[in-house]
Amino acid sequence: MYLPSLAQLALGSRLKSLSDHFYAAVDEVYRSCGAGVESRWFPVLRFLWEHGETTVSDVAVAIGQTHSAVSQLADKLVDAGLVCRKKDVLDGRRSLLVLTEQGQAALSALGPIWVAVRRGIRRSLGEEGLATLLEALAATEQALEDRPVVDAMLAEYAALTTAKLQIVPYEPALREHFYRLNAQWLERHFRIEDIDRELLGDPERHVLAPGGAIFFARLSDEVIGTCALLQEAPGVYELSKMGVDETFRGMGAGRALLAAAIEEFHRRGGTELFLESNSRLKTALRMYEQSGFVLQPGPRTGSHYERADVYMIYQPEKGRAASVKAGRG
Repeated sequence: MYLPSLAQLALGSRLKSLSDHFYAAVDEVYRSCGAGVESRWFPVLRFLWEHGETTVSDVAVAIGQTHSAVSQLADKLVDAGLVCRKKDVLDGRRSLLVLTEQGQAALSALGPIWVAVRRGIRRSLGEEGLATLLEALAATEQALEDRPVVDAMLAEYAALTTAKLQIVPYEPALREHFYRLNAQWLERHFRIEDIDRELLGDPERHVLAPGGAIFFARLSDEVIGTCALLQEAPGVYELSKMGVDETFRGMGAGRALLAAAIEEFHRRGGTELFLESNSRLKTALRMYEQSGFVLQPGPRTGSHYERADVYMIYQPEKGRAASVKAGRG
């Protein structure tokens, strides 16, 4: 399933899906058993049944919903004849929610259904699963009360947007990111070819052991980009496997990775640096050109990639001259 792969980003969506599932299930049981109530009414009706007449504000606090949501739900209960509003004799400015006789009668007949719901959920989820779920819900509710999630999210955003982008070399703990970041753009624009799968699956063997290097762009603790410098022959290197997380575009990660790879090429005394790409990747090609890569007349002879229709060679002086000329034009 897709949503589980998004982890925390889809937490609200997954919880809503589960909520809708349970609401629909209980509603079906209510209908089948001839009960004239809806599952979404349950918290308000049950609270009034147990605590007697009370205000919308008190109900909202008790069941953890907004005043507006409870007020709208109360309107539906009034329309259904299960609840009525009356003036508070102690404070004429306030109104109280009160179960009607019809409401009392409806709730009094729900005992067997509520027992069936409890037992059915226990049977469906299992004793251990249900206990784990309820404990997790209680812990989550307490954590959110102690540490408001909006404050936590905004604090993390501030930390990320003020963090300094770092370019770091390969280490085994980062292996999965080399695959993830490249698979992201390959699957989006093309497909993962066999040579990609081989190289990305074992970078130590196919990149590092033959004399290459791998770099990662890291923002705080988030790995947001990567690229590789492959050694094809003594002094001859290929810039390859450049990938930046699409949700972090525009933060300079691609240019910083490219600069690191070029610097490493010079540090090693390389004599030739080339890359292969595709004409559809306009933004990337423009960045390569601005960094000194010059477009060649056709694809590279003997290219390993089906998608490669662009061949560029690093010639910084010609690249700068071409950029200046284009700027004047």
